[in-house]
Amino acid sequence: MPVNRSAAPSADGRLPQDFGALIREDPEIAGVLLGELDRQSGTLQLTAAENFTSPAVLAALGSPLANKYAEGYPGHRHHGGCDRADAAERIAVQRATALFGADHANVQPHSGSSAVLAAYAALLRPGDTVLAMGLPYGGHLTHGSPANFSGRWFEFIGYGTDPETGLIDYAQVRALAREHRPRAIVTGSISYPRHPDHALFREICDEAGAYLIADAAHPMGLIAGGAAPSPVPYADVVCATTHKVLRGPRGGMLLCRAELAERVDRAVFPFTQGGAQMHTIAAKAVAFGEAAAPAFAAYAHRVVTHARELAAGLGAEGFGIATDGTDTHLIVADPAPLGVDGPTARDRLAAAGLVLDTCALPYGDARGIRLGTAAVTTQGLDTGDMARLAVLIAAAVRGEDGVQARVGELAASHPPYPG
Repeated sequence: MPVNRSAAPSADGRLPQDFGALIREDPEIAGVLLGELDRQSGTLQLTAAENFTSPAVLAALGSPLANKYAEGYPGHRHHGGCDRADAAERIAVQRATALFGADHANVQPHSGSSAVLAAYAALLRPGDTVLAMGLPYGGHLTHGSPANFSGRWFEFIGYGTDPETGLIDYAQVRALAREHRPRAIVTGSISYPRHPDHALFREICDEAGAYLIADAAHPMGLIAGGAAPSPVPYADVVCATTHKVLRGPRGGMLLCRAELAERVDRAVFPFTQGGAQMHTIAAKAVAFGEAAAPAFAAYAHRVVTHARELAAGLGAEGFGIATDGTDTHLIVADPAPLGVDGPTARDRLAAAGLVLDTCALPYGDARGIRLGTAAVTTQGLDTGDMARLAVLIAAAVRGEDGVQARVGELAASHPPYPG
């Protein structure tokens, strides 16, 4: 059974929003939204950055707080009538700090990239040197891409992975830190399936006199559920998203030590953002509350178990598996042994109803596929289904017939919003 149904769906068993009103007022957009619900229900979502929120989170997103302008922070707003907005944000902050054991939380960032931008604004100045995972090894765009603000405003030095194991080369990280004396070192990536050694990164930062910024956008839900080690005790600032494994609304957040709280808050507002999205903050509070429940911890551990089972199954089907497995919810697989490249594999999988994306593979220009188990675990797929899923993925990549129907049957037996 799906594990995130902590709030009941609407009377018709679907979603809490009033689709009747939307159909009457704007049938064109209503058709788009209901079509998206059908797409999500009829295919399997294996994109590592996606998940299904609870009906309670969706209800908060569609709440009257969507109407409220609330620049500033609780008790210090630039607009009147913010008492309920203040209450929602205080609840979200209290739940976030309790959930992650942090001194301070800022729940206003609109996205993970917004959170990283604010962290840089709080700790760095344009032209500062920053050490982060290189883009070919899984670094995010905000970790120094020349197409992103990070690569234009700061001097990024990329660290990589060991070519034999695929694991972070900590000797290289230490050597680069000693050579370049960066202002900050960033941990985290979009496609590294193992846990970073936060304590070792802290040691290297202390030697270099650098801040430690943890970009925990992907593992934050695992951290909340006790299925991944937390960077909070080691990092100066932790950046995260509230969707992905955390299963909340699309948005960002920041955690930091008490002495950095004012700098972080001012970096979010007024430096990088204007008015907070109060309906999203209320939805974040709902998600934090759900993540504090024992059922979520069980879910987070199940996500990791499923990822390991799926990685093993894909390896048995002939895929190359980065780092020979995973510690998290995500898997990076090379379809080249099956005779296709990453983009071709992605397109064949999409045609079969298996939705995922591609990512760079180290040491060359090839791209692999990146997939995750958060959403399918929310839907209620179990360990046995992971072996079945590996077979379906391989069959689709090989171009076999009949895969779409088999995927449809599996999806139909595990609807994300039953009813």
